Amino acid sequence: MIVIKNKSAIDKMRAAGHNLAIIMQDVKAIVKEGVTTLEIDSFIEDKIRKFEMIPECKGYAGYKYATCISLNDTVIHGVPSNKIVLKSGDFVKIDVVASYKGYCADLTRFFFIGTVTPEIKHIAQTAQFALDSAIKLAVEGTHLSDISSCIQEIVEKEGFGVVRKFAGHGIGRNLHEDPEIPNFGKPGLGPVLRSGMTLAIEPMITQRSFDIKVMDDGWTTKTVDGGIAAHVEDTILVTTGSPEILTRLS
Repeated sequence: MIVIKNKSAIDKMRAAGHNLAIIMQDVKAIVKEGVTTLEIDSFIEDKIRKFEMIPECKGYAGYKYATCISLNDTVIHGVPSNKIVLKSGDFVKIDVVASYKGYCADLTRFFFIGTVTPEIKHIAQTAQFALDSAIKLAVEGTHLSDISSCIQEIVEKEGFGVVRKFAGHGIGRNLHEDPEIPNFGKPGLGPVLRSGMTLAIEPMITQRSFDIKVMDDGWTTKTVDGGIAAHVEDTILVTTGSPEILTRLS
């Protein structure tokens, strides 16, 4: 069942998203060569708690950290570690979820460490453009699969793959709610969006094949062929007019 949020719920999600956006602005200062992904995770968790929010990833299905930090060929769910030290050329994706007074917001941002390849810039820009384009469709009366189709069309036009085994999702009291939002599909299908729905839209794309594998830690998810992967995400509110992006600063 897709939950339509009331004003109280939306206000809490708006606060959670705004605070997360501020945190991800602040994290730019430390995401640099020589820093470990565990240090970044600790920095973000501290900021979340200072906003009197709860890091929802921590404890989710036994996960031990506040963030997922994925480098290069890791698509999603990279586990922070003091053994992973950022170096020039790395492509870093940071996924974080936090709740405020019981309501969640979810975002993913990417960062370039030092000088990265043109290929990394291309896939990152494509993922961002796909997200931005899909968000514009998240208005009352749109079919859910219009979002999915938009992402697939943009990504595949650039020669990249679209991950099939993970998807975007509804969000609210829980991190994962209905509906599931695949990043591929035909337009004009699925539920019709209504004002008050809140969605986490998140293109996950690959340099070559979309085949992925989960590593022995049960979380880290990489491309099978070793190609670079990109991931970016925002939480949005469906309205009768332009969608409201809850996880960006206006």
